[in-house]
Amino acid sequence: MNYVSTRGASAPVSPSRAVLNGIAPDGGLYMPETLGKLTLSEMLSLSTQQMSEKILSVFLPDFEDMAGIVARAYRGKFETEELTPVVPVGDKYVLELFRGPTSAFKDVALSVLPQLIIAAKKQEKVTEKTVILTATSGDTGKAALEGFHDVDGTGIIVFYPDGGVSPIQRAQMVTQEGKNVRVCAVRGNFDDAQTGVKWIFTHAASKLPQGVALSSANSINIGRLAPQVVYYYKAYAELVRAGRIHAGDKVDFTVPTGNFGDILAGYLAKKLGLPVGTLVCASNANNVLTDFIRTGVYDKRRPFYLTTSPSMDILVSSNLERLLWLLSDGDSQLIAKLMRDLSENGFYKIPDAMLQKLQAEFAADWADDEATQAAIGRVWRDHRYLCDTHTAVAWSAAEKFASKAPNVVLSTASPYKFPQAVIRALGETPSENAFAMMDQLHALTGVPVPKNLCGLGERAERHRDVIDKDQMMNYVLSALETI
Repeated sequence: MNYVSTRGASAPVSPSRAVLNGIAPDGGLYMPETLGKLTLSEMLSLSTQQMSEKILSVFLPDFEDMAGIVARAYRGKFETEELTPVVPVGDKYVLELFRGPTSAFKDVALSVLPQLIIAAKKQEKVTEKTVILTATSGDTGKAALEGFHDVDGTGIIVFYPDGGVSPIQRAQMVTQEGKNVRVCAVRGNFDDAQTGVKWIFTHAASKLPQGVALSSANSINIGRLAPQVVYYYKAYAELVRAGRIHAGDKVDFTVPTGNFGDILAGYLAKKLGLPVGTLVCASNANNVLTDFIRTGVYDKRRPFYLTTSPSMDILVSSNLERLLWLLSDGDSQLIAKLMRDLSENGFYKIPDAMLQKLQAEFAADWADDEATQAAIGRVWRDHRYLCDTHTAVAWSAAEKFASKAPNVVLSTASPYKFPQAVIRALGETPSENAFAMMDQLHALTGVPVPKNLCGLGERAERHRDVIDKDQMMNYVLSALETI
């Protein structure tokens, strides 16, 4: 099986090369030429790590020893060997994706990606140093840093929007240890940082030092996206085992969505054969995706809002390009044109036939900060379940969606990463210090503080660089001399 670019102007590559490249030379995203089916009954009999091995082998069939890759990725890193528990909350279910080493859903994929890159380099006989270049809206940065710091033959550079992540998210990144690590704030928003990273990928080849190659930890990398498919199967299997559904019944999933990777993983699970019903795309006030799914027009020419759910403060959702490619039956010329329209004009409109396919699979809604705060308070009062701001956006959307099937809400982060907003939602006045707020939230609710966040405020800041967005290329070239 080969991987092709969604834009069609780059040569097909092997799965291992797609993981190493991260993004195609023509700026497109890699997708498998074909994707097989999995047998549901067989999948339901597997443990979470066995599911991971099976699913990753479908997407990355040329990787040897996938069982070893998965074991090294997850062993002893999560609170439970099942990785992502499902919790009944009222008439819905919450899929807790934040039980890993950085308390965010990105841990599920970014624990695996370093192992995939190490294996891919061996298979492709690559001796170059692989430098991971990534933009983060909050959680990807720390999860990637946790996965790649001090990994032989790699370096990592993380850009985040200055003032656009929570104080806890920022502290997690700027206190990161590691000889091969650089973290830098960009004056601008996440879209600025992400656009800068994509530009570097397509323009840096002639400027890189000899013996260095770039790759990505964002979900533009198929090695980051594929592991996320696993927890949809895991959630479904858990509902079957608990007697909540029968094998073959459909299940709806409501997903807090920014860069579209997390919800796309659900669609890929459906393509593999999982009985997914509707995928509900939940946005915050930056509701470009809600409008797109309802109208077929993607228009980034709108105000950008800094919200209490900062990991979703995004106006250009990269992984949507992969969905468009799938809905167009691989029409790379159309996808290239849509992406040019977005870049040059700030918007595009998909054909009516694609819109019909889109709306048959996805629904969409959104919640502003007021609605998010109300949802946090309501879920706590009614069910004594404490959720973070991103999960609350999804909960609010799930409440408005008339679901006939069981509805699983994806919970993407610990509430302790956003204590100020959560405390206010509970009707209390937050402390002035973000780290004291975690203690305050624990005192209010009794919900344990994740171990990785304990003592975070006492750790030394190691990364204080702040640059303009047009300085990103020079920053990368300078950083490559020291990591």
